[in-house]
Amino acid sequence: MIELKHLRTLQTLRNTGSLAAAAAQLHQTQSALSHQFSDLEQRLGFRLFVRKSQPLRFTPQGDILLQLAEQVLPQIQQALQACDQPHQTTLRVAIECHSCIQWLTPALDKFRQSWPQVVMDFKSGVTFDPQPALQQGELDVVLTSDILARSGLFYSPMFDFEVRLVLATDHPLAQLEQISPEDLADEVLMIYPVQRQRLDIWRHFLQPAGVSPALKNVDNTLLMIQMVSARMGIAALPHWVVESFEKQGLVVTRTLGEGLWSRLYAAVRDGEQRQPVLEAFIRFARQHACEHLPFVRDAARPGAVLQR
Repeated sequence: MIELKHLRTLQTLRNTGSLAAAAAQLHQTQSALSHQFSDLEQRLGFRLFVRKSQPLRFTPQGDILLQLAEQVLPQIQQALQACDQPHQTTLRVAIECHSCIQWLTPALDKFRQSWPQVVMDFKSGVTFDPQPALQQGELDVVLTSDILARSGLFYSPMFDFEVRLVLATDHPLAQLEQISPEDLADEVLMIYPVQRQRLDIWRHFLQPAGVSPALKNVDNTLLMIQMVSARMGIAALPHWVVESFEKQGLVVTRTLGEGLWSRLYAAVRDGEQRQPVLEAFIRFARQHACEHLPFVRDAARPGAVLQR
């Protein structure tokens, strides 16, 4: 029946000493404030202060509610301040993007410098499916490109990246500027040991065209690139992952179709995205990636391609 705003208004009225002064401090008209008090008094069944009294005089009931305001409002303010303080002492992080470890480690170092009280528990592995563990409370945040429908998870966009076809410099397909699905029909496509439905090149490039090249599992990015360079197969990797190897002349990359783009997300349990520690970690990771990775798009500004 009585709300916190009523207690705050009573305090303001007591502190200012008049309806006119209280209305000015609350950025209301005097008539609106008077109507608010009249409506409240009607619902409560008693008067809160004596109109036109000089100095302003509260009724016994008004004094009781003022005492309540003095007790309750500071407690609420303290509770809200406590809610803004980091209560997490351990942050359990996992990645589904195997190549993310290359840029995430420096981001973790910067995060720890600002949040030294938080212990990092980092898990990775291409065979590890972390989102169910996140749902069950075993993890706190997962870096992923996969969005699970009706999962109870909140996905915060990190950045967009292009998946490029990686080839040996003397591979016949290196003569093409743009690759079609049919160009890969007779190739050996090296992939991480995950279900092929989780691979962007399979879901969004090969499968719609009905093309099924031979697949070979490789669980290490560096080994995969070395095998591509040795003409043992081809691969599809984020552009930023392979950019340094392409500069060294070990491999070349080509565009898949009109360009195959994907988005990396930081997934947390829905309702926990505003937790200070989680919010800070995601902000540090996004900022570091967008400042240091070549050929990515800031998910907050999709048109901005960062090339460094």
